Amino acid sequence: METQWKVRVDTGGTFTDAWALDPLGRERRIKVLSDGSLVLEISARGDDGWLDTKCPLDLADDVLTGFVSDGGSRVLSNRERGRRIRMDGPVEGNVLTLRSGEEPPVVAARLLMGVPVSRKLPEMDFRVATTRGTNALLERKGAPTALFITRGFADLPILRDQRRTHLFSLSQPEPEVLPSRIVGIKGRLDASGEILEAPDEAEIRAAARECLTDGIRVAAVALLHSWRRPEFEEQVAGWLIEEGFEIVSTSSSVAPVIGFLGRMETAVADAWLSPVMQEFIGGVRSSMESGEPTLMTSAGGLVPASSYRAKDSLLSGPAGGLVGAASVARAAGFEKVIAFDMGGTSTDVARIDGPFSYRYELEIGPARVLAPALKIHTVAAGGGSICRWHLGRLEVGPESAGASPGPACYGRGGPLTVTDVNLLLGLMRAEGAGIPLDEVPARARLLELRNAMSADGIEVPSDRKLLEGLRRIAIEKMAEAIRTVSVREGAVPGDHVLLAFGGAGPQHACAVADRLGVSRVIVPGDAGLLSARGLDHACRQETSTLQVLRPLSGFPITESWSRLTSEAIERLGEETPVIRWLAALCLEGQGTAIDLELTSPEDAEVALCRHFHEAYQALYGFPATTGRAIELVSLRVIVEEPARPGADEHFGCVEAEGPQVLQDRFSTCVIESGWTMKRGDRGSLFLERFATLNDESVKGSTGIEDAVFRSRFEGIVGDMGALLRRTALSTNIRERLDYSCALLDAEGKLVVSAPHVPVHLGALGVCVREVAARFDLGPRDLVVVNHPAFGGSHLPD
Repeated sequence: METQWKVRVDTGGTFTDAWALDPLGRERRIKVLSDGSLVLEISARGDDGWLDTKCPLDLADDVLTGFVSDGGSRVLSNRERGRRIRMDGPVEGNVLTLRSGEEPPVVAARLLMGVPVSRKLPEMDFRVATTRGTNALLERKGAPTALFITRGFADLPILRDQRRTHLFSLSQPEPEVLPSRIVGIKGRLDASGEILEAPDEAEIRAAARECLTDGIRVAAVALLHSWRRPEFEEQVAGWLIEEGFEIVSTSSSVAPVIGFLGRMETAVADAWLSPVMQEFIGGVRSSMESGEPTLMTSAGGLVPASSYRAKDSLLSGPAGGLVGAASVARAAGFEKVIAFDMGGTSTDVARIDGPFSYRYELEIGPARVLAPALKIHTVAAGGGSICRWHLGRLEVGPESAGASPGPACYGRGGPLTVTDVNLLLGLMRAEGAGIPLDEVPARARLLELRNAMSADGIEVPSDRKLLEGLRRIAIEKMAEAIRTVSVREGAVPGDHVLLAFGGAGPQHACAVADRLGVSRVIVPGDAGLLSARGLDHACRQETSTLQVLRPLSGFPITESWSRLTSEAIERLGEETPVIRWLAALCLEGQGTAIDLELTSPEDAEVALCRHFHEAYQALYGFPATTGRAIELVSLRVIVEEPARPGADEHFGCVEAEGPQVLQDRFSTCVIESGWTMKRGDRGSLFLERFATLNDESVKGSTGIEDAVFRSRFEGIVGDMGALLRRTALSTNIRERLDYSCALLDAEGKLVVSAPHVPVHLGALGVCVREVAARFDLGPRDLVVVNHPAFGGSHLPD
């Protein structure tokens, strides 16, 4: 029996999901909006300020005392599990929105544990995941930051890698720069780590005082080649702190790897976000009587709040979902799984086949961050994705209605969204949805969409066909995201089971599976709360990294791994941790490394060489026989607490066939026609296709067909570009994307192009038409051409 509460909370862009286990072993669940509000529908008004509400929650008496409505009235008491609430003043309208003024995880914990605002939360095991840092980047809400950078490189944050933000625009926007001030200072190492120019203490202190006078109290330090000697930057950071800076991030501490631009941008992002994250974490910690919360990192591990870094928070919430998905898949006996997490703002997908895979570079908003993260691909397609007619075409996303105003059906003046589409199609029910939903404003927004299409001379289909088309566009976007993590990596989606969760994932799972040729779907019992529930399966984790950049042959890999392991275990403080040995390798001169993992550090060179050749063949489709040596880029060790074993899940007989809608207050599951459902003994649903798909939903509507096929075609040319970039030796191709990929029709006319450098596109049609006129081309034929009469444009090459 537990002796204290276990509380797990994931604060996403729209909703905050929470799951808890009380000291008696009883489970509790709740969902609130991520602005910290609880929204209830008023069904009746009584005397003395009492309100009857349609509260779907199981709230303790008086837990809402002290909460305040949007109109300023205060809760005096609540009774009958939250269904009766007494206010000290009037409440306008039929919707009651209550806030305590605290961070969303604190609000969720109070409601779960029955602790009113007047008391602090008791001692507990409190785990939190959050997208607060990600949202701050997307909304540009960081702290004023000064960047102290090697003299002569002050324009690097502006130039970056010279990629154009809007390739096809004649007028380029000013580049976004996170630092409020950029200060070039003395301080430079050579490539081997020898000092070429020492920092000037007087110069740096004087510049620091100027920044402080202007109210800048956060700084990042980035000096050339400082990953070789971290103490070079630490000296500068020490002077800044002595002068009065409150937060200083050094590039060598946040990203001890080669690559000055990425290291600098990581330090800036970490500094810029640190006050935001400190305020969030401080708000959670101050609500607790004792102890501190542990927070989920982008890499899927838990870190105490006191040692949490802002740069590690960017995929915190999705990482919790992936950890939970892996636990559900293991219990059900599936090894090859595609995790599909659709929430209110975005959809996160990942492929599981053995231990978790990682990536080490994230781009979010105006920032690039070098930090370990679970390999999760995110697209702007969620329940809140806005549906509109824009520039002569139907669009679903990338803009989102967010938590406020939210979808039109929330009744707050929001736009038409995917949630509204599903509500109007009858694929979710307003009653029992967890928050009040209203079809009337959703239908009004649908009418506005129809009018916009008609104004452009488009023959608008029926309401139902238009709604089905909008849903199909959203589904195609999600399917394309899954192709990115499967087909693009040499895996076949149909070999996997689709594990769907999030508030809207199960609602679209069967339809997405149909688009991918996937015939099996698992919906976890806590699908709408799995990102929170996944925190219960996460473990404390530490990572050590060594940048190598040496030929694989002859390097002392085992000894290096042993040293890294000792460092990580010391920080973790666990005597018998689980250890993972990882290495990144590439062909000499190639910029894209292949990540490999060994089960043992012994005979590492031979094993890594063999695995590299196998992985190269699988990824690129041809062997690594170029005569180039294999280069060892980096070594990593991940150590973590041993995971607790969980019970297996078994599924019974077929209980239902589609079409059918299953809904609770946390998520909705749509079982499409041609699918069956079995129920597991741990609450999961197993869906399986038994009939052939016959999809006629988009035929006959030009606007819908165009949007669906455009999405698919864009995915194809994007895959082409990803493969070209991976195989490139040229820095111009790898980092500036100086190439073009396009899809052309049988007559050599451009259909769609990828967002690469467009200068080559004018010649591609000429090239295809001239080559097709001279060769009888068949499937899988390949033509290489650079003749100027055939559209060749890179003559010096």
